[in-house]
Amino acid sequence: MIPTSDITGLVLAGGRGSRMGGVDKGLQTFRGAPMAMHTLMRLSPQVDHVLVNANRNLAAYESFGVPVVVDSVPDFAGPLAGILAGLEQCQTRYLLTAPCDSPFVPTDLAARLSEAIEANDARIAMPVTTEPDAQGEPRRQVQPVFCLIDTLLADDLIAYLQGGGRKIETWTARHATVEVPFADASAFANINTLEELHHLAERR
Repeated sequence: MIPTSDITGLVLAGGRGSRMGGVDKGLQTFRGAPMAMHTLMRLSPQVDHVLVNANRNLAAYESFGVPVVVDSVPDFAGPLAGILAGLEQCQTRYLLTAPCDSPFVPTDLAARLSEAIEANDARIAMPVTTEPDAQGEPRRQVQPVFCLIDTLLADDLIAYLQGGGRKIETWTARHATVEVPFADASAFANINTLEELHHLAERR
């Protein structure tokens, strides 16, 4: 398994928050603390140190006490732009990413993804869950924003973004990627609306 000292965590908080009315999702209060802080606290014990990717309200994120990295690709180009910002500043061989609106990040995320990378000689690992669809049938769901990435792929990601690419799955498909089953789909629940924020805050 990849040692914790070889992994940097990245909280992705650089989006527009369009589905939440344009507010900065990572700074919305969830159970008494900003959402991004919950993700940060979940990642921190699993990695060597943590970065936050943000493109506005930088002073607020800097108050978390960790380095803040800004997209080098303009115009809110999506999670891959945030991932690239993390790869460019990462001082370890691997980067573990998680979005700021997912406060229940699994506490064994790094361990299980790193084990899978080594066992499969892969460059990227990401979780996959199974949830019932509207008809009650099991539906397989890849969770690409939660991924462990070999930082040596940074140059290839730059080329992909410069070519207009934006989808995580399309980029990861260019490389040896392993999908790791996680039983608890709710651990990857993300909050896109204020209604979801209030609903999940009441979850036990």
